[in-house]
Amino acid sequence: MEVIDLYNSGISFDKFVDNDGDTYKDKTLEILNSIEFEDKLIKQIKEIDKKVNVLVCAEIWCPDCMINVPVIQKMKQLNKNIKLSIVEKDGNEAFFIEHSYGENVKIPTFIFYNEKFEKLGVFIEYPKKIKDIVANGNQPNIIVAKRKYRKGEYAQETLKDILQILS
Repeated sequence: MEVIDLYNSGISFDKFVDNDGDTYKDKTLEILNSIEFEDKLIKQIKEIDKKVNVLVCAEIWCPDCMINVPVIQKMKQLNKNIKLSIVEKDGNEAFFIEHSYGENVKIPTFIFYNEKFEKLGVFIEYPKKIKDIVANGNQPNIIVAKRKYRKGEYAQETLKDILQILS
């Protein structure tokens, strides 16, 4: 499937969270509403002056999706140049495996495109800061970091990774 067709087949954030009537929806919205970005990062978001199309592969039941998809939605709320389309993993693996690492599609996967749908970059699963903590292998640090991450406390790190892709 062509990227534009897949993008156009996707759904909005609101429809995404409405795919669940209860726990996952509540947790996702709780994280969205608790996100507070630093002023300098908000300024960077607002300064994006070209259209950015974000194709997201996500499932509402996935903890990493509940944590990271709200970051994109918050960016969209701050800048109308950011457009978002969410598609599910099932049935779209062949497309997303090309943008993944390893043999399986990781979710969420965010693929950033410019106005002409030329690829700008990819964010996969969780922020680099968490990946670095896990790679260092210090078990107590991993446990603490993952607990904070699951509470949405690393949303700003996800944003920093995304802004690096877009800069």
